[in-house]
Amino acid sequence: MSGSSRRNFLKGSAAAIAGGALLNAHLPEAMAAAQASDSPAADHSFQPASTNVPQAEYPRIDAQRRVKFRIKAPDAKRVQIMVGGGGGETPRMNLVKQSDGAWTLTTPPIVEGFHYYPVYVDGFEVTDPGSHTFFGESRDMSGIEIPSPLPSDSFYQIRDVPHGQVRERWYHSSVTGTWRRIFVYTPPGYDHEQRTRYPVLYLQHGAGEDETGWTKQGRAQFILDNLIASGKAKPMIVVMAYGYAKRAGTPEPDFSKLKRGSPAAFAAMRALTAAFGDDLTKVVVPFVDKNYRTLTDRNHRAMAGLSMGGMQTFEVTLNHLDMFSYIGGFSGAPFFFGNQKFNPKTAYHGVLADPAAFAKRVHLVWLGAGTKEMAMIHRAVVGFHEDLVQAGIKHVFYQSPGTAHEWLTWRRDLNDFAPRLFRA
Repeated sequence: MSGSSRRNFLKGSAAAIAGGALLNAHLPEAMAAAQASDSPAADHSFQPASTNVPQAEYPRIDAQRRVKFRIKAPDAKRVQIMVGGGGGETPRMNLVKQSDGAWTLTTPPIVEGFHYYPVYVDGFEVTDPGSHTFFGESRDMSGIEIPSPLPSDSFYQIRDVPHGQVRERWYHSSVTGTWRRIFVYTPPGYDHEQRTRYPVLYLQHGAGEDETGWTKQGRAQFILDNLIASGKAKPMIVVMAYGYAKRAGTPEPDFSKLKRGSPAAFAAMRALTAAFGDDLTKVVVPFVDKNYRTLTDRNHRAMAGLSMGGMQTFEVTLNHLDMFSYIGGFSGAPFFFGNQKFNPKTAYHGVLADPAAFAKRVHLVWLGAGTKEMAMIHRAVVGFHEDLVQAGIKHVFYQSPGTAHEWLTWRRDLNDFAPRLFRA
């Protein structure tokens, strides 16, 4: 569910960017017109995408955010591409076979930001050899970065500022009984300022993604570099953990055999969420505090996540306010197993029952969503925001203009969330 732009992947003009327009209603006609211009002579206005593998000329992007694809498949009968993931909510676009055996397509303008895209050769899904792959929708997929024409979106670009480091670390979990991996961002100067200790943000990915998502697709390290260099955010360590966990010795739940929304399905999800929470609080946090120069009190520890990671964030933090005092949900809201209605007086053992007492313990509750999110998710986030308003719980609510359930939404979320951390 998370990680694809799906319902918002095509926009028709610069005005559509500002207005957040959805899929062009005349897609077939636009496709035909765009395809007609597909010739080598027209290539001068297209440049290789930044997400291409070294020396790959395709896919290529022009200033209007049109993408030119070229797939070599001389024996194929049909080649298609779906920009925005493989969830079936966006149309597959047909490529046209050329005399040299390559299949080509020039798309209408595509919404700025990062997008997954599967390639279908005679109905079989493959990756594009010209693009790097990214883990999304529970598999490796080709991905493409569409440059944003908006100056306000330059916050995630690599700039000439001091840069931090992203470190890959492995640890053995006593909860899962397995080796697991985290990625740790350390801010600029970490290795030179040996006496300095830092606050920590635990930042979670969404469903179908993994601990690589925030640095590969989300560009979190560059967002933090730029915020820290400008003085907008405090230097901090960011930990990105693997969001799936199963207790050692327990069987893997088979959700294909569990009725959606049934008590058994909710029980299985609750068990997995609790296992992840225990791994994070009992294993990962102590591991990070032992191996990095952290400030270990709750006032210097935050957690946030996108989509599934947002739900996990509320489950973990609101049940462990002795450990966390900054909370962020990016396109994610509390999920009450069994579809229970949110009740601030009783939820999470009553930690929200007294707004004044809660405000003294929690320095920030932050909620965000894209204005073009799928209805189910947008309703959940907006509904939780309204519940908090009614309950008198102080919080920040942000909506990313014109974006859906996609990485540009979550990049903007992090860019707004991180400067608010560790100010109390």
